[in-house]
Amino acid sequence: MRTFLLAAAALVAAAPAAAQQAAPSPLPAGWQARTDKDAPIEGVKFASMAGGVHATTGPAVILWRPGDQAQGDFAVAASFTQTKAPEHPEAYGLFVGGRALQGPEQHYTYFLVRGDGKFLIKTRTGATTANVTTGWAEHAAVVKADAAGKATNTLRVERTGDRVRFLVNGTEVHSAPAADVEAGGQVGLRINHNLDVHVDGFVLEKK
Repeated sequence: MRTFLLAAAALVAAAPAAAQQAAPSPLPAGWQARTDKDAPIEGVKFASMAGGVHATTGPAVILWRPGDQAQGDFAVAASFTQTKAPEHPEAYGLFVGGRALQGPEQHYTYFLVRGDGKFLIKTRTGATTANVTTGWAEHAAVVKADAAGKATNTLRVERTGDRVRFLVNGTEVHSAPAADVEAGGQVGLRINHNLDVHVDGFVLEKK
């Protein structure tokens, strides 16, 4: 009887650990993530879907594959489809120049568009952000969301020689000397909070 009770106790103690190990990852294999203000990642749904990836966010988040490292001349691009209207205009897009993304001094440059036809480029270092462009700027190249809140925009960041160009749907919306834009390093996606966005064709081209 004593042997039976000891075995039963061991099984009960092991059950939580086994359940924890069996819990599915909130991210597709090969992807990593960090939320703004280190909010719980459980608030983000991110999955492979229809040949791309699909994000439904509570908190804002950056998502990346560690192998996507840009050096020298490169281009990174993706097509984003906002599938429904958020309560307020929220943004989505690419980031470049990432480093120390899981640490207190995380750093990256992000290039976003949103449903009201505007774009923004900023940098983040730790908890501090700074504008590269002068706040949100309207541009005819950015497709505005329709009455249902849907819009598709293709974003591209490319470095060639001493210039970094930012393009929306094939049109340059901003360009800067490479010395002024930290573009080399980790690249990935940024999806702001309370959005439902499908991403197709995310690719890093090394030239």
